[in-house]
Amino acid sequence: MQTSASQQMPVSADPVSADNDALDTLEETARSRGQEVLAIEMEGLRVLQESLGESFIAAVKLLLGCKGRVIVSGLGKSGHVAHKIVATLSSTGSPAIFVHATEAAHGDLGMISRDDVVVLISNSGETSDLVPIMQHLQRLRIPMIGITSGSDSTLARNATVALVLPKAQEACRHAIAPTTSTTMTLALGDALAMAVMDLRGFTRDDFAMLHPGGSIGLRLMKMSEIMHKGERLPLVKLDTPMEDVIVEMTSKTFGIAGVQDESGMLVGVVTDGDLRRNFANIGTAKAKDVMTENPTVIPSSTLAEDALRVLHRSKVTALFVVNDDHGKVGMRAEGLVNVHDFLRLGLS
Repeated sequence: MQTSASQQMPVSADPVSADNDALDTLEETARSRGQEVLAIEMEGLRVLQESLGESFIAAVKLLLGCKGRVIVSGLGKSGHVAHKIVATLSSTGSPAIFVHATEAAHGDLGMISRDDVVVLISNSGETSDLVPIMQHLQRLRIPMIGITSGSDSTLARNATVALVLPKAQEACRHAIAPTTSTTMTLALGDALAMAVMDLRGFTRDDFAMLHPGGSIGLRLMKMSEIMHKGERLPLVKLDTPMEDVIVEMTSKTFGIAGVQDESGMLVGVVTDGDLRRNFANIGTAKAKDVMTENPTVIPSSTLAEDALRVLHRSKVTALFVVNDDHGKVGMRAEGLVNVHDFLRLGLS
């Protein structure tokens, strides 16, 4: 008896379905592993947070008392972390530079002065390239902060202050690739930098001076640097007929006009909304009849991110910029900014 082809040949699985199953498995494995790694590293940070004590305070004191620069050095992954710590310290009021651990023994020790404080990073605490640096620091009695996981390591024993990372599981399954330890070191560097920054009284104005470029620089620009001023300002008097007010608003294109009293002080504003609310009387009204008194304004020293916050909170598209001492002598309109100015700068 003959069988049909369908009875003789096994039915193969749907290749599309098999591909989808494999993709689902890949996505689930990737997500699960990623979450596991983050959980391990978060636990490391939690343990680190609980471990901060007298040695951390002593390290902060050394950095605060530094009359020169903070020198940070490390090799390999520790070197990469050191670069980031240097960048954070330098941008928050503590001048810092990176010295390559290997190059130090070939002349770069000359970059370190007696007024400096040196931070050496080594997970094991036994990095041989750091030994010449340690010896140099001891000869010149330069303070040394050691960051290491080795509590009885060469680095920990020779450091002026040893910051010993608590025991924590590396996220690498083979415990070879530095993961949790580098995350903890990076976070510890941030903790040191932020503590020193606050104790120095480092302000947002200080940030602005050190960050003139990039998105941070834009956010920290003062209104005096952004605002429209001079002939660009739409300004009218209290008794200006509304017909002329509308001409001023239209010609200056900001959708707002500032109203000044006889002494030139800003006492109100006329907006597109005011025009709509008083449309029936526009033909006979004057600026003082239509204006909104006590308008929302911003001082000229206001930073861009703060001004943008005021714009959003007030639900307006333009604000007059006034003199910083307006609370004492009255408001003088020094400039004007609108939402398009912030959009042009890439802020929104």
